[in-house]
Amino acid sequence: MGKLVSKYIWESPVRITHWVNFLSILTLSATGIYIGSPKTLALTPSQYIMGWVRFVHFVAAYAFTISVLSRIYWAFAGNEYANWRSLVPYLYKEGRRNMKETFLFYTFFKSKPPHSLGHNAMAGTAYLSVFLLYIVMIFTGFALYSEHAPHSLVRTLFGWQFSLFSNQGMRLTHHCVMWLLLVFAIQHVYSAWLMEVTEKNGVISSIFGGYKSAPTKE
Repeated sequence: MGKLVSKYIWESPVRITHWVNFLSILTLSATGIYIGSPKTLALTPSQYIMGWVRFVHFVAAYAFTISVLSRIYWAFAGNEYANWRSLVPYLYKEGRRNMKETFLFYTFFKSKPPHSLGHNAMAGTAYLSVFLLYIVMIFTGFALYSEHAPHSLVRTLFGWQFSLFSNQGMRLTHHCVMWLLLVFAIQHVYSAWLMEVTEKNGVISSIFGGYKSAPTKE
């Protein structure tokens, strides 16, 4: 590959929202499982415990929402690697080529992936899907949250969804999206490790410090 240099890829808003999302999803998942089925965690349900678990769940939900909105804003205000265009590579000729080459690597038809400083095209497309799941999770979550205050602003903004779903349908959607995000998180860790090993570009450390290794010509 030749001589490598460090290049600043992930700006601080990208890294901060990444870790806020990570911690929020873990917290929301653990508390959500308890709220949905208290005996799952082998804890005796009580008003005291449930009250604190719901409070933590709601705080994490607000932190998650602010983080997602901040990342969406940064998709328009950040550098080229954070830009929204990286999430829709199939709209561009080079992006479609990168998607094909990356797919061939993931399916073991090629021994090396195409080099990408930011997200590869397959990852970018996957992240767009994940952000759509984030939106579904936020909308259904706040709709359920609004049930305790039927005349609140939150109810006005999100309560319209009850014309499309029953309460149980809303809860089931919210629950299923949680599992989809957890499955993605497992795949995300594996993919990051795989690209770290094959490209040796510091992709894992870059989400902490922002820098990745790149050939000098880049």
